[in-house]
Formats: sequence, C-alpha cells, structure tokens
Amino acid sequence: MSQPSKFSPLLISRRTALKLIGVGAVGGALGYSRFSKPQPVVFQEDKLNLPNRLNHQKKVVVVGAGLAGLAAAYQLSQRGFAVTLLEKSPNLGGKIASWKIKVGDEEFLTEHGFHGFFPQYYNLKSLVSELNITNNFQSLEFYSLVFRNNDLYNPEVFRPSSSAFPWNIVDLAISSPNRFDWGINLTKLAHWEVFKAISGFGIPKSFDRFDNISVADWVQQDFPQGLYDLYFLPFAKSSLNSPDLLSTGELLQFFHFYFFGNPEGLAFNGTTDDMGTSLVQPIAKAIEANGGKIITQATVTKIDCKGNEIASLSYHQGDDLISVPFWVDRNSLLSNDTEVYYGAGDRVYFANAKSEEAVSLTCTHQGCSVQKQANGEFLCPCHGSSFDRDGKLLQGPAKRDLPRYQITQTRNDTVELAAIQTDTAEPATEITADYYVIATDVPGVKQLFNLINGEIDNNIKDRVDRLAIADPFAVGRFWFDRDFDWEHSNFASLSGYSLTDSITLYHRIQTQFVAWSQRTGGSVVELHAYCYKEKEFPTQEALLTTFERELYEIVPELKDATMLHKELVNQKNFSGYPPGSYCDRPETNSEIANLVFAGDWVKMPFPCGLMERAVSSGLLAANTILQEEGLQRRQILSVMPEGVFKI
Repeated sequence: MSQPSKFSPLLISRRTALKLIGVGAVGGALGYSRFSKPQPVVFQEDKLNLPNRLNHQKKVVVVGAGLAGLAAAYQLSQRGFAVTLLEKSPNLGGKIASWKIKVGDEEFLTEHGFHGFFPQYYNLKSLVSELNITNNFQSLEFYSLVFRNNDLYNPEVFRPSSSAFPWNIVDLAISSPNRFDWGINLTKLAHWEVFKAISGFGIPKSFDRFDNISVADWVQQDFPQGLYDLYFLPFAKSSLNSPDLLSTGELLQFFHFYFFGNPEGLAFNGTTDDMGTSLVQPIAKAIEANGGKIITQATVTKIDCKGNEIASLSYHQGDDLISVPFWVDRNSLLSNDTEVYYGAGDRVYFANAKSEEAVSLTCTHQGCSVQKQANGEFLCPCHGSSFDRDGKLLQGPAKRDLPRYQITQTRNDTVELAAIQTDTAEPATEITADYYVIATDVPGVKQLFNLINGEIDNNIKDRVDRLAIADPFAVGRFWFDRDFDWEHSNFASLSGYSLTDSITLYHRIQTQFVAWSQRTGGSVVELHAYCYKEKEFPTQEALLTTFERELYEIVPELKDATMLHKELVNQKNFSGYPPGSYCDRPETNSEIANLVFAGDWVKMPFPCGLMERAVSSGLLAANTILQEEGLQRRQILSVMPEGVFKI
C-alpha cells in the first residue's frame, strides 16, 4: 500500500473534528453524547405475556457442549425441557474447555488460550449474572498493543471507556501516541469511503457490498497504512481469520461490534481461574440441577431422518475407538512420493504411499502431534513419548499406542478413515427427541451430516458442505524458574512477529499460577498465534521452536532462565468467514423441521463476535424451540445494529 499523507486530529478542535467526519449535526439527535451513552438494543422481545415453562414433556438433544451448546441446553433445561447434552470430548467447553496437565509433581488446569470477556458481551454477561459467578471474573484494567519495531509505532494502550461513536474515535486520537501516524487524509475520497464503510455497518447492506472482497484486497485500495498497521491488522487476526481469507463484510461487523457500535470501551475481564472452573462447570451444574443429562465421550454414529425430520440419533459412549468412518483431506504440505499425510493441526494421520492403513499422529498422552524421525519412529515434541513405525508405544509418558485406521474410500485428495478395532465396542445407544440442536464446530457439523440416513433437503446439506474452516491456531505455554519485569498489560496483543500475536502472563492473572509463582518465584507465559499459515509452520516442532525464539525476543530476561515445562495446543477447527460465504451461511432454523443450529458459524441477525457470537447463537436456538412451544422467549441483547452513516 502507498503511504498517504498524515492527518493529526490534535491539530483541530473537537467541534471541528466532528464537522470533518460529518456527524457534528446528527450526534445530539441520535443520543450520542459525553453524558448519555446508548443502551443495549433488545433484539428479540415478545410483546405478549406467554408462559415461561412447559406444562407437558418435551425432549431435546443438543450435540456439542461448547459455549453455544451449553447456552442452548441451559436455557431449555430452565424452561422444563428434558435436555440431553452430548459431547464427543471428555471435557466440556469446546474452545474454552480445560483439562489437567502435570508439571513436575504438580497438577494444573490448562486451556486453549487466553479469552477476554468484553463489556458488550451482554448475553454472556446475563448468564454469568444468573449463575451468580461474577466473582469468577476480574478486570484487567487495560491492555496493550505492542509492536515489534518500536521505531515504527509506539505501544497503544486501551482502557475502559463510556464513550460512544464519534467520541470514542476522538478519545482514541487524543490518547494514541501514534496519532500522527494514522495516515488519514480526509481530502482523499478513498479515505472518506473507508471511514463511511467502517462507521456505517448494517446487516445485510454491508455484506451485500463488501462480502465478496477479502480484507487483504480491500486495504490495497489506498487504505491509510497506519490505520491498518495499528488497528485493522491486529484486530482482524484476533477474529482468528487471516486477512487474505477474511471477508471484509465480516471485518466491518467485527469492528462495529467491538468499537464503532460499542459504547462500553475496549478493556475487558479475564477469569480468575481456568475457563472450565470459572464458566463451563457452573453452566453444566445448572443444566444438571434442572434435570438435564450431560454425556461426555459421546460419539454420534448415526442420524435417521424420515419425512424431512430427525427420527432418532445413535451414539457410542466411551474412549474406545469406534468404526464410524470420517473424511479427511490430504495435507499436501507434508506429503511426498512415499509418505502421505492427512489432516492438520493436532489431527494428522500418516500412511505410506499405496498403503490401506493410516496411523494417527496424535500423541495419546496430551494430544500433541508426533513427528516421524529418520529411523522411522515417531517422537512427541512436547513431552518425549516415542512410538515405533506401526504406532506401538516405546516410551512414555504416553500409556497407549497410536490409533490405527483403515482407508476405506478415496475421493480425489480426500480419504475416508475408519478405526481398526482392538477391542469390542459397546453397542450404540439410540435416542429420540422432539427437537435436535447441532452446536458443534464446523468439522463436527460436516461429519454429522455425513451420518444422516434418509431423505433431507439437499439445500441445507450443500450449505453445510460449503462451511469454511479458518487457518489453524496455536498456543504455547511455558513455565520458567524466575519472574521478569514487564511494563505492558498482563495480556498484550503483539504485532510484527512471524508467528506470535499475543502474550499472556498467567502467573499474574489466574489463581493457580499466581499461587505457584508466589511459592516458587517462577513465571507462566503463554504465546498465541491466532491464524498461521501451515506452509510456513508445517509441524508442531516448527511451531514450538518459533514460539521459543520469539518469546526470548519479547522477554529477553528469560534467556537466562530455566524452562521447566512447555505445552502446545494446535488446532484447525475455528470457523472461517471467507469472501462470498455470508449468503450461503446456515441460519438458526434449518430446512430439517425439528433441527436448529447453534455455533459461531451460524449466520447471525445482529452484530456479535467470538464468545458472544457462540452464546447468542445458542440462546437464539433455544428461543426458536421456545417459540415453537408457545413459550416466552429469552430477551436477546445487542449493540446498536447499525452505524451512523448509510453506505
């Protein structure tokens, strides 16, 4: 991008600034002022006083216990529905799940990476309030955006604020140490067009105009360079979608929700303990207290449909492998003439060329991907477990062999795998219900639709097939024997590194790590890569090596420290929002009469993002079923649905 001339908001008065951006006259009429901020908008509200609870029995099966599934199951169980919640993993929570790890002689609960709870997460906050768990969250006071090359940009600091648009822009300009480097020139028509686009978001008009262009392509059109470097690139990546694969319409929604349409400021809360303890388990306990049944390690094996309705669902429970086939794509980055790899992230499978069997490369200890060595054996880069060329365990801490799979079908660059049984699996359990909610991630819903028997509307199957998965994300967490000085926030966004997008100092945030640090003098640091290119980091060993190298650059004091332990989380299961995907995205109601959808991949009728998007989708799914039964729907809140300018 070319460097435009610079514009400094500090060289003019606030009144002049408002006139220049075209909202001085309408600000008061729209209720935007220093003294009266906009309130949350009620998206769904019944005008009639309807019953709150069922007076007859109805059953609901919810598949997937991430935030979307938990929210749907919670709401429905509160209203008298008999809810069964099925989760494939041993741990509830999906992308906010927690699980135990061992560091030396001590046990800790770890998770998929730091999550911030923003004040405009109105629907998530309402659940937290109802569950009386507000004390499980703490303010992080402020957060920083730190650039690798401080000669180019100074660190940005974001704090709580009650300023709504346009005052939040004025305040940001006043407080930003980089205000002279934004590169905005309002004498340029192209810069006016950028400003109108980001301040005039609306559904569906913004998607009609901008969904077919990627963020990377959009910003090539004479976009202010500083504005992109300072705000758009870091915040675009925090959506867990790479700018070259992210719809500009989705980015505009993201900015509207987190900044332009949000009167709550940009600071946020973190959990006092791990996400499972702080949020997931309280929701699960409430579901069970209302009579709901939660079944973990439940793998759906079959879905029977009749007359365009789901008639029944079958699942197998347990950690034994079952022979339910699944499709997986060839990984061209790792494969060669003699070795073939399938899958990505922490779900990779290996086969010799022309072999009819494949071995899972997911270590049976804590889920890292093992690497093939020169001698043909497989070694875990995280904790040192080793396996022979057939997947048999040679050395722990793992205690089980690598799972093996039969290649049952081949279709272009995709194969169907089915587990080779080592033990006799328990028979599947069939369950029937009045309603079904699919609340899995994108790979999960695709797999479920492959298991459907019977006639269904092909339109919905095609739309599910077209759902995209974002580039993989990775999280490295490191234990050291000493602490260090740190001038920035305990969670900080980072820009300019080849892999790392953020750093979190867990030993200054979460109770278990604070106590460990106080006792040992050590530190626990996490680096997060929101969306990386597999071509650049094809293996988990490459991820760990790069994380370590960049950590020592970010915190030079740790070069002389002893690393006590390291953990890697590497997955490719986050929802993708590529150009052109908005129109075909499934909505809450499906074409299957008794099936509704929930998840961050569902098309939402109001602005939302990340965890709030997942929770809101779950509550919308529950409301759909409540409305069908003539019950009062839950109040759904949102930020302002549209921006000030009309595009």
